[in-house]
Amino acid sequence: MNHTIVFELLHPDARVPQRATEQSAGHDLHVYLKGREVRVCSEDGVEETRACGSDEEAELALLRGDVALLPLGFKATLPRGFEAQIRMRSSWAFTRGLTVPNAPGTIDADFPDEWMVLVRASASGVTRIRHGDRVAQAVISQFQTVAWQEGTVQPVTDRAGGIGSTG
Repeated sequence: MNHTIVFELLHPDARVPQRATEQSAGHDLHVYLKGREVRVCSEDGVEETRACGSDEEAELALLRGDVALLPLGFKATLPRGFEAQIRMRSSWAFTRGLTVPNAPGTIDADFPDEWMVLVRASASGVTRIRHGDRVAQAVISQFQTVAWQEGTVQPVTDRAGGIGSTG
């Protein structure tokens, strides 16, 4: 069965998520900062909006501990029964100290607004994110729903008393 994601660019030059290779699991997500203000929450919990600039050189500067909601410049509808798992690109986590604090973040099939990526800066100094940077990736996953039913839970193993691990 062929599944299709319907997308709408919110700016004519916004980038459609794409896989870098035929075997790539994730679709690269490009930040759209040109002419935008970005919501940022500092490590001490103060929320503000930061202007990024109005041209191709637009950028956002984050300090250690800042959490930002990065706009991607598009919205999309996923097929029913699918989600987009938002994950940090390994190179950005390693070289820039950026992480997705709720990793993986989930975008549901019925989310109607612009897609965004939540990032946290953990490197010392200033982390700069420039317009068009590939900041994260979306892995599209199919899921099943289940019903919850109240009842008595019977042990099925001898693992009681732990915190969910086997060790």
